[in-house]
Amino acid sequence: MHPFRKAVEAGEFADIEKLLADDVVFTSPVVFKPYPGKAITAAILRGVSRVFTDFEYVREIADGRDHALVFKAKVGDKEIHGCDFLHMDEDGRIDDLMVMVRPLSAALALSEAMGAQFEEIAREAAEAVQAEGAAGAAGAAGA
Repeated sequence: MHPFRKAVEAGEFADIEKLLADDVVFTSPVVFKPYPGKAITAAILRGVSRVFTDFEYVREIADGRDHALVFKAKVGDKEIHGCDFLHMDEDGRIDDLMVMVRPLSAALALSEAMGAQFEEIAREAAEAVQAEGAAGAAGAAGA
């Protein structure tokens, strides 16, 4: 079982975040422009966890540094099926995470539900960036 799958299924967001490369790129199934960076990707994944119910991975496919994790869940009363496509960098961290979902009615429900989450997602990402900057400044001051 891939560590990302294990962490997602356990709801261990600190472990999920540790698996993400700093320069990870998240490609959403409902937004055209990808989101670059660990903070926003982690915040989006937390937002998705608040939107999905009955989430479960049903299949895992691996080929070297590429992994596909097929899932099903519900968004409101819509059943959604999808796949998390992961690419691992040379250090074993996820540097590319692309999600695809179907059917269209569920994708639209996901888009609407995530849109309602976006203010909180943006706040969480900004706080993470700020905390990272403060930790970096504190480390530099102690050096």
